Amino acid sequence: MKPKSGFATRAIHAGQEPDQETGAVTVPIYATSTYVQQELGKHKGYEYARVSNPTRTRLEENLTALEGGTSSRVFASGMAAINAICTMFKSGDHVVCGHNLYGGVPRLFNQILADFGMEFTYVDTSDVRNVERALRKNTRMVYVETPTNPLMALSDIEAISKVCHRKRVDVVVDNTFMSPYFQQPIALGADMVVHSTTKFLNGHSDGLGGVVVCTTREQADKLAFVQKAAGAILSPFECWLVLRGVKTLAVRMEQHDRNGRFVAEFLARHKKVRKVFYPGLPDHPQYQLAQRQMTGFGAMISFETGSLSNAKKMLKKVVVCALGESLGGVETLISHPASMTHAAVGEKGRKEIGITDGMVRISVGIENVEDIIADLDQALAAI
Repeated sequence: MKPKSGFATRAIHAGQEPDQETGAVTVPIYATSTYVQQELGKHKGYEYARVSNPTRTRLEENLTALEGGTSSRVFASGMAAINAICTMFKSGDHVVCGHNLYGGVPRLFNQILADFGMEFTYVDTSDVRNVERALRKNTRMVYVETPTNPLMALSDIEAISKVCHRKRVDVVVDNTFMSPYFQQPIALGADMVVHSTTKFLNGHSDGLGGVVVCTTREQADKLAFVQKAAGAILSPFECWLVLRGVKTLAVRMEQHDRNGRFVAEFLARHKKVRKVFYPGLPDHPQYQLAQRQMTGFGAMISFETGSLSNAKKMLKKVVVCALGESLGGVETLISHPASMTHAAVGEKGRKEIGITDGMVRISVGIENVEDIIADLDQALAAI
């Protein structure tokens, strides 16, 4: 019997076996749009690149192994992956969503998919009772992001899954912030897991992508049909970038987590910081859930500077921390949710969920943590 492999071993070897023809250790980039067929109706498993590609197949096998699913489907971006999931539903179907999601998700739901007759209800999923109350006869999916972006609130995946499965409702979890290294939603009951592979899975801020990890053949077949019919698939080169990035996922996440804890503690003590949002701090309202549901606390931290003016002063001074959207790269990235990631939510929407103009979000990189802290300290001195 083949022994069960540890996470780092799967990350390096699952779907990344040496090339059979050449022995190449790295998965080749199959830069081809089509494939020669031996005769009519006979081919080697590949017909056209929109339908499938060997590099893409390898990545899908790898990510399936990391999340503990049955299969995966990769797309051109995280948003394309979420949109692909929604194409599995129809007009009149109802979706319950977390009320604090990445801003692009409600933009897709409210400004595009709602025009096709889908219905969306937003609730605070950190309380499972809110989810249960929001379920209707036509509810088909509960969409959860945990921890949330950028308020770092947690949802109990196991409890939500139990409630939803009693009603035959699928649970989809965005696991981008934690990565499969620190959180395993499928093991806790989730039906599908989605990632922006652009973030921690890729880890180098150089490739855009998204993935849906499935637990049933039906899900996988439907999403494969979406890949074929609608496109928005991940290119061979960007599949290769994610395969490259995933090989170091375990060691990167360990360093992200270690640095994240130090930075969060520093910010919690700083006189210019009014509040810190990080599940690894004992005063986080769901600290115990974080310890139970996750094996680490990660690199994502938000904190309150008090005003837009204070945030601007601070962000103008950062040097080591790079001011920009996105997260999960080896470099420390810092952003202003109200004007960047959550601008589309609108002022009223941000106020309702607690995103202030003074809030700053940081994705702690793997640089020397002393340098990150020193940079934040000198930038906060500008307030």
